Amino acid sequence: MADVRTVAGGPVNLADIAPVEGGVTAPRGFAAGAVHCGIKPSPALDLAVLAADAPASAAALFTTNLAEAAPVTVSRQHIERTRGVARAVVVNSGCANACTGTQGLVHAKRMAAETAAALGCAPEDVLVASTGVIGVTLNIDRVVSGICAAAARLAPGGGAEAARAIMTTDPFPKEHAVTVSTPRGRFTVGGMAKGSGMIEPHMATMLAFLTTDAQVPPALLRRALQLSARDTFNAITVDGECSTNDSLFAFASGAGGIAIDEDTYRALVDGLLAVSRELAIGIVRGGEGATKVVAVTVADARSVDEARQVARAIANSPLVKTAVHGADPNWGRIVAAAGRSGVAFDVSRLTVHVGGALLFEHGLPHDESAPVAAEHLRSKSVQIDVSLGTGGGVSATIWTCDLSAEYVRINAEYRT
Repeated sequence: MADVRTVAGGPVNLADIAPVEGGVTAPRGFAAGAVHCGIKPSPALDLAVLAADAPASAAALFTTNLAEAAPVTVSRQHIERTRGVARAVVVNSGCANACTGTQGLVHAKRMAAETAAALGCAPEDVLVASTGVIGVTLNIDRVVSGICAAAARLAPGGGAEAARAIMTTDPFPKEHAVTVSTPRGRFTVGGMAKGSGMIEPHMATMLAFLTTDAQVPPALLRRALQLSARDTFNAITVDGECSTNDSLFAFASGAGGIAIDEDTYRALVDGLLAVSRELAIGIVRGGEGATKVVAVTVADARSVDEARQVARAIANSPLVKTAVHGADPNWGRIVAAAGRSGVAFDVSRLTVHVGGALLFEHGLPHDESAPVAAEHLRSKSVQIDVSLGTGGGVSATIWTCDLSAEYVRINAEYRT
């Protein structure tokens, strides 16, 4: 029997999806180059260019934070002007180019223009992304020099270096790729992402880039991106903070020759889901100071939105996250977080399990199960299950991490 798993939008036949090497440049028709141009004080890579061999279908989701960074403004304008066509994206790390006024917009536009000149395309065909410290002006001369050098290094095998170049406080690079088999043939989906702190996207994640060699009309690509982000990049939180720079980009080169239409749309979503879920959970696993990945599943809600709302309240609770860090099976913190979520339920019908151990039911504790739950909380992967008992039968999962003293140290010293 085929291995089938239910995720956002329907069942995914895992037998049709296989991981492959290559990350964001695994799909045909893409190349990447990365360099150290001097934005970061260390010799670490800090600028990357991801380019398609020819104009590609493109889609994007951006931060809902009203204090959006200049690269977000420019990328939003460009993708609207081209109606979903792009040739490349240029990314720098070490400086967010956020809250930098008119000069920030000039610099973001300059990044697009210099990349376009190097590739021989229009500036509107280039998207821009930046990540790092807010309120710091880019050294545009170094960036321009880096763009020229990165464009000269473009190669189909450059995905791994690009994934390293977009990192800030990330403890490891995040990249993944899969092949998806359909009756019409096989296509590839790849991706890379960065994010470690300031994570609660409300759209996508800090920065993420997805590619496919399938032929996808821009409108269909955007619809698939929105659906796949819903239960992956939009279902994670590290610290409940929505960044000024959050951007999620998707590009379809068409170089593989497999056409995506309404009949094969589900296969595209499945591929995007497979890559996005790996990257999104990688962001949580690499959360600043994190030692554990926590899956909070809320079941028997009246709607998906209500299930997510309760799960997010639990996942964002500093009291829950610190209890997880200390392996303390404090079910009271979970119940309290659910109760203040804004979703109505009857606490006498609420149940709480941690690692399968029943801790709360019918309004009463099951403290005899606490030792089993505590043992589970010592592991690297933690499962918290809450049933609202509404009879609605709907569930959702939000992924988060524990909250440690190391998170406080990293963010207390972030600018120093």
